[in-house]
Amino acid sequence: MAAVQWHSRARRYESELQSCGLEVAPVEFSDYHPLKSITVTDSKSRRGARKGSTSSSSSSSSSVAPDPLSSMLDGTDPLSMFAAASASESPLTLSQSRKRREKEDEVGVDFEPWSSKRGEILARFTTTEKLSINLFMGSDKGKAPSLASSAVSEKVRTRLEELDDLEEGSQRELLNLSQQDYVNRIEELNQSLKEAWASDQKVKALKIVIQVRTAILITNLLQRNMFTTLFQSMSLHVSDEVNDTAKETCLNWFFKIASIRELIPRLRPFTGFTPSLCVLSGIQETVPRLTAMIRGIGDPLVAVYARAYLCRIGMEVAPHLKDSLNKNFFDLLGTFRQIHGDSVQNQLVLQRVEIPVYLTLYSPAIHWILQCVSYRAPEALLTEMMERCKKLGNNALLLNSVMWAFRAEFIATRATDFIGMIKDCDEAGFPKHLLFGSLGRSLACADPPEAERLPILNEAWKVITKVRSPQDYINCAEIWVEFTCRHFTKREVNTVLSDIIKHMTPDRAFEDAYPQLQSVIRKILTYFHDFSVLFSMERFLPFMDMFQKDSVRVEVCRSIMDVFIKHQQEPTRDPVILNALLHVCKTMHDSVNALTLEDEKRSLALLINGFIRMVSFGRDFEQQLSFCVEARATFCNLEPVLVQLIHTVNQLAMETRRVMRGSHSRKTAAFVRACAAYSFITIPSLTSIFSRLNLYLLSGQVALANQCLSQADAFLKAAVSVLPEVPRSISIEGKLRSSEGFLLDFINNFLSALLVVPDHPEAGVLFLVRGLLNMVQDYTWEDNSDAKVQVYISALPLLAAMSQESYLYSIPKVDSNETLYGGDPKFLAEINKLCETLIGQVLDHLKTLGRDESVHRQGSLAFSLFGCLLSHGDLRNNKLNQLAVNLWNLSHKQGYCNTRTSVRTLEFIKHQAQQPDMAHLSDMLQRLTLQSRT
Repeated sequence: MAAVQWHSRARRYESELQSCGLEVAPVEFSDYHPLKSITVTDSKSRRGARKGSTSSSSSSSSSVAPDPLSSMLDGTDPLSMFAAASASESPLTLSQSRKRREKEDEVGVDFEPWSSKRGEILARFTTTEKLSINLFMGSDKGKAPSLASSAVSEKVRTRLEELDDLEEGSQRELLNLSQQDYVNRIEELNQSLKEAWASDQKVKALKIVIQVRTAILITNLLQRNMFTTLFQSMSLHVSDEVNDTAKETCLNWFFKIASIRELIPRLRPFTGFTPSLCVLSGIQETVPRLTAMIRGIGDPLVAVYARAYLCRIGMEVAPHLKDSLNKNFFDLLGTFRQIHGDSVQNQLVLQRVEIPVYLTLYSPAIHWILQCVSYRAPEALLTEMMERCKKLGNNALLLNSVMWAFRAEFIATRATDFIGMIKDCDEAGFPKHLLFGSLGRSLACADPPEAERLPILNEAWKVITKVRSPQDYINCAEIWVEFTCRHFTKREVNTVLSDIIKHMTPDRAFEDAYPQLQSVIRKILTYFHDFSVLFSMERFLPFMDMFQKDSVRVEVCRSIMDVFIKHQQEPTRDPVILNALLHVCKTMHDSVNALTLEDEKRSLALLINGFIRMVSFGRDFEQQLSFCVEARATFCNLEPVLVQLIHTVNQLAMETRRVMRGSHSRKTAAFVRACAAYSFITIPSLTSIFSRLNLYLLSGQVALANQCLSQADAFLKAAVSVLPEVPRSISIEGKLRSSEGFLLDFINNFLSALLVVPDHPEAGVLFLVRGLLNMVQDYTWEDNSDAKVQVYISALPLLAAMSQESYLYSIPKVDSNETLYGGDPKFLAEINKLCETLIGQVLDHLKTLGRDESVHRQGSLAFSLFGCLLSHGDLRNNKLNQLAVNLWNLSHKQGYCNTRTSVRTLEFIKHQAQQPDMAHLSDMLQRLTLQSRT
């Protein structure tokens, strides 16, 4: 294909825009939403299901009851069959539904289960002593019989022998276990027990029960496994719904278990022999009997945990039996005399345990009992319980549990009474600061009468401030900080902070109390969102100085910035806030080092950027720029922050232009040049190549909009000079991706900006366009890439637009080339010459693709060049017209062109041919044919 002479088509932009007016279809709104759940109802399936259920029920009603003896001899377990049948039974009887509703009504989601307390208790009560445990090693005799068993009678005889020989099971004793290892072993046994019971190896399950009978944690293991299954399967259906075979088998099991002496003395509710009581007597009789049995336990600590466990099971299976729960509590009150008796005191002396430490062991159990008793209890019952506690006198342990377990509203309305009871308690038995801590937790959830709030705070703080141990002090003070913040002003909060600093600074005690100090900060931030008030507290910043561990200090700073960004509604220029938050952000920034993860850097940068965006000095633009200069020096190691600062300065320059309505004075002109200088100095420090390119282009456009022509030229030339540094691949979210697509997008944006950039008088015609094209020519593109030719094709519309008498868009008060050259023939000749060179490069590349048999790429590029000629070339020129036809035929030669696109293109040409001065398109249209690949 021979080179052709280029002629740009004359454009009338205004008339073209008017003729392109399209009718926009109205948007129709409906209730459809892509995330809305779809409900499909199949009426036929429902009818079929009803018919099936009817036939099933009729057949079942006519079936004959199985023979108990035959069911035993065929090797099936009636208990397992009953449990499976009850689990798969879909329709519920009236009594079952009623019982289930009663349970749901009694215990709701607002009741905190024991499982949520277990981890906290194990973390609180630790030991360094080494523990031991016996593990069941398993036995072949305990395995479930295979289906190929020779005789059913042999299997039955083997199981009975195993029950007689339980004590001879294989064991292994593990010694010197830590507390965590011990807990892990118990969990392993729990899993083994589940598997044994699920696989019908009930003898093996009993062996595991015997092995672990001495462990406190085993109550949880046994309750939620074997005996729970038995109890729930039997006790809830004793009277009507259990067949005779299952009843007899169950009783045989329980009687056999009751003969095992290891299980007899273990008073574990609903474990060991006690489920049989439930089955025989029912819940109504069993729970009171167990409550009475606990009275015979001599050790008060053992007794209280037995009662706690009974209450736990009672809340799970019979929460409606409130009387039994109450009896457990009142029996508990009667045992408190034993704690101070000679027997217990002598044991404490022998074991070298101090009474305050010993009393804390009661707390979890008493807390739980009181939680169960007080759950949805009427006000009269709570008042009665409180009065009984008063009669005991000087029982700080019980009073502490009452404040933990009772409803916060109940405690808050009687806060003054509780303070009086706390004062009457003996300091030696149970420290008063723990009691005030429990009171503070309740008052943090419910408000006392307004008139009593200040006296309550004063009375509490009189005790708290006298606590000598820094750890005990901060544990209690941290609780009351929320009460202070919730009901008082910054004056009282500042006083509290001052007192905390006073107690925690000596001997650097704060180093052991970072979690509590962090909690204090969070609570203050929860109630003081106005940072002008927050930082006006004299002791707030000194309080923050106690966070001297880097990781903790950064975490506190993050908390502060999170609250600021979330709650600060208006930009601020308050110097107190700015100085304080600048220091906070600097602390976060200075924590960044070579080992900091990218996600952490990004997270910190987001917080700092949020702060920068909220800083505004109004019309004091110079102060705003000074702030950005200081911030650039402070946050130089976080690239996203530098990017944000550049955007802020560019926005500042545009705001100045808006205020001056595009007509700068000498002062504002100097100021916007200073903004451009800020960006020009900062951009090279960025490591991301595309961040630099995009900011160079954006800053150049901002400079041009503010009539800073030399600065705009500098930005754009810098962008061109950086282009050769673009690597062939870049890392995005840890993955290498080709940079070619990003580079093409940038070049297209750059070309669109060059239309309004006037040529420098000393640099020659189209110096920026030529510089860009030279860079594209010299750049090392990917192998088998058409990117360079795509840039050439993209440059043709720009050059065609530059040859017009009036440009499509312009910048006010900036003379573009349309004004500078005024349609000078020499200027137009330079444009045409450059276009011919670019077209020649594209045609040569198309020939190369033809020789390489890359017909698909060849057709795509040919069609792109055809579209460019159609839109921007003067096709009245015969050679240019013929070139367009040849490109069309080339693009359709192998049938790879999109037929739909081709048809729409022909329709466009037909429409354009009807316009004035476009008759030549009709002739060309007749020579354009559609071809498809065969």
